[in-house]
Amino acid sequence: MSEIKRNIPPLFTARMEQVNSGLATALTHALATTDPVVSVRHNLRKGEPMNEDADFVPWCKSGEYLAQRPQFTFDPALHQGRYYVQDASSMFIGYVLGRLVGSEPVSYLDACAAPGGKTTTAIDALLWGSHVVANEFVPGRAAILRENLVKWGCPYATVTKGDTAQFRKHPGRFDIIAADVPCSGEGMMRKDAEAVAQWSEGLVEQCAARQREIIANLWPALRPGGYMVYSTCTFNVTENEDMVRHMVDEYGAEPVNIDVPAEWGVAGAVVGDLPVCRFMPQNLRGEGLFMAVVRKPVDDDYVSEVRKPKRKKGEKTAKFPEVARDVAGWIKPEYEAKFESDGENVWCVPGGFDASDELRPRTLVAVIKGKSLIPTQDLAMSDMLQRGAFSECEVNRTTALTYLRHEAVQLPEGTSKGMVLLTYGGKPLGFVKNLGNRANNLYPAAWRILSALPS
Repeated sequence: MSEIKRNIPPLFTARMEQVNSGLATALTHALATTDPVVSVRHNLRKGEPMNEDADFVPWCKSGEYLAQRPQFTFDPALHQGRYYVQDASSMFIGYVLGRLVGSEPVSYLDACAAPGGKTTTAIDALLWGSHVVANEFVPGRAAILRENLVKWGCPYATVTKGDTAQFRKHPGRFDIIAADVPCSGEGMMRKDAEAVAQWSEGLVEQCAARQREIIANLWPALRPGGYMVYSTCTFNVTENEDMVRHMVDEYGAEPVNIDVPAEWGVAGAVVGDLPVCRFMPQNLRGEGLFMAVVRKPVDDDYVSEVRKPKRKKGEKTAKFPEVARDVAGWIKPEYEAKFESDGENVWCVPGGFDASDELRPRTLVAVIKGKSLIPTQDLAMSDMLQRGAFSECEVNRTTALTYLRHEAVQLPEGTSKGMVLLTYGGKPLGFVKNLGNRANNLYPAAWRILSALPS
């Protein structure tokens, strides 16, 4: 194979050959000699139009292949949450969810969610108003997850951090649980040299053990009759078909078939007859992905229980500050918002969620500083924002990038003083406080663009 430009581990190929020699040859050749494709998914909720001539991703109505990779960092539209850079294979979760949900909002858990691509895809696929809980174990990755969800603009999302064991205390809480579990990463070998360097048989076994632990933690939180969507970005049977078989044997899980058009090139199981979906780079335009759906058997004696946190004796809720009363005018009326405050921050909770529910979705909409109320970037990005509640100023790309670098911006003469919402392309970009001779940049410093601007 003189064409090979990546050194795929021979032991990986040997393991695949034990399953299917023809598959192993084709897969190894594709991993070694072909390049990843570039794709994005548009945020249709933010009114981001799709080009009629776009090279569409077959299984995602808002997904588009790009001919080349632009400098995404320097496109303000990315930071506005108007699109998300995502591998096309990962967009498949939206297609799957579209075949599982009915006409009512659901409670959805994305248990291993960072950086947020599959979570935002799920938000788009589920009925608006569905409660989406996105969890991440690694704190740094959880911060990135939160940033990406804030930019996507859904007010019904909750970000949690920590081990999946925490969801054992929420029995039957979720209608659907997605477990895109940590894996050996074989599917990333085309685009990530680290995936090649770190691969070993020991890593495969280590990941499989962790996957069984995650499933054990999540299964109690799934309501009877609910669905678990299990996925990896790896190819081996140990972390894929064997893991689905483990759910069937250990928990009585019922495999669910997802009909997929043959022309998409999505493969089935490489061993056994379980209804699974395999994305192989030799067959389609996307990276490696394995996905399977199972249903939790219905227990007629089961009564769903959502535990509410108990207030400690003597504990009092903070009095809602008078200065924060005006926030109601910042929110679209259809959200029937409720507000919470600790005296320093103000959160908005969309109607229908109990204040005692620790997993309730809430958006940080303002920070209280003395007698001033400072609107947040979370509010600027949220679908809850009532346009017209603030003075607005449309900026060009240069000013937008200056703002996103958290640098001082110069606004046109005549711009209203006070809180001003900057817009780019007619969509919210973020807030400044215009003092007349200068404008204080309120973009989160932690999110600022650090790379040098292109000349």
